[in-house]
Amino acid sequence: MTDLLYSETESDLRAAVRALLADRAAPATLPGRLEGQGPHDAELWRALAGDIGAAGLLVPEKLGGQGASHREAAVVLEELGRAVTPLPYLTSSVVATRTLLALGPSGEAAGLLADLASGRRTAVLAVPLTATYATSADPAGPAGAIPAVADAVLADVLLVPRPDGLHAVEAADADIRPQTPLDLTRPLAAVTVAATAPGTRLADAGTSRAAIRSGLLSGAGLLASEQLGLAEWCLEEAVRHTRTRHQFNRPVGSFQALKHRMAELWLEVAGARAAARNAADALATDSPDAPLAVAVAQAYCSRVAVHAAEECVQLHGGIGMTWEHPAHLYLKRAKSDQLAFGAPGHHKDTVAALADLPAPTP
Repeated sequence: MTDLLYSETESDLRAAVRALLADRAAPATLPGRLEGQGPHDAELWRALAGDIGAAGLLVPEKLGGQGASHREAAVVLEELGRAVTPLPYLTSSVVATRTLLALGPSGEAAGLLADLASGRRTAVLAVPLTATYATSADPAGPAGAIPAVADAVLADVLLVPRPDGLHAVEAADADIRPQTPLDLTRPLAAVTVAATAPGTRLADAGTSRAAIRSGLLSGAGLLASEQLGLAEWCLEEAVRHTRTRHQFNRPVGSFQALKHRMAELWLEVAGARAAARNAADALATDSPDAPLAVAVAQAYCSRVAVHAAEECVQLHGGIGMTWEHPAHLYLKRAKSDQLAFGAPGHHKDTVAALADLPAPTP
């Protein structure tokens, strides 16, 4: 039977990441940081990726990583989701890293993996954020500019699908044009890589196709953990606020209607935790049911995250509508995540196909 409980190692990792983020990336300070220095904090990334070693969790020790698994990486993403932290962990340390690992332990990919594991460099798979593991594994890639590539503006290396396979191209040799995203904490860009741009071919077309699918599957599965952390923060913040906000000389949280709303949300978050943990465990154990577990987690967790963020905004009343309160950033991240690596409808269709169930009707 799958053990969905957190191990002692996972709990210690959570404590370390949460302490770091509380010290350097508290949610209350995020709106001001977005207006001032911009979303990316290079020092925070070095502390998380290098000092704690989170960037190398999926990389084997012989390649310079920590030799952990998707379960540990999922814990990191839960905490990053709780603080809607603007760091390229999902795109570089999960999607790009897992893609490179799937190419095999030798060759040009091994040297790049060591750099990613240490946090010295970051890499991004040059596909749209909405790409899915079921439909976007063609190494030929889209023609012209690739839209909505997440964290491309922060990357040192781009993993570019081409007809002859996957190529590693220095970001400086590509045309990266920032786009205006809904979620200000996860920058998007249109990426154009000329056919003549210098780069290194990492694998042939067939191997690249399977590797891209593996990277996007891991991204979709662990995105559920980010959505879980986001939903947990929204619920906890809503409970905290309604305990301290008074109307008619009573805490508004004591009103029965609001109690019912928060109790219902608690049940949804508990279900999301089970779905996200199951997906992370299936990926960690390389289970043949991993695609089904990932599809279930995404179909459920994306909806819960949006609902939790909406409730957080509404239960805060007028203050929840202001720029100064971070609730709007959680709602924007939740809506953006809902489309990342496939919309809920896509994942429901995937569940129907994999479990041999009738597909949902419009």
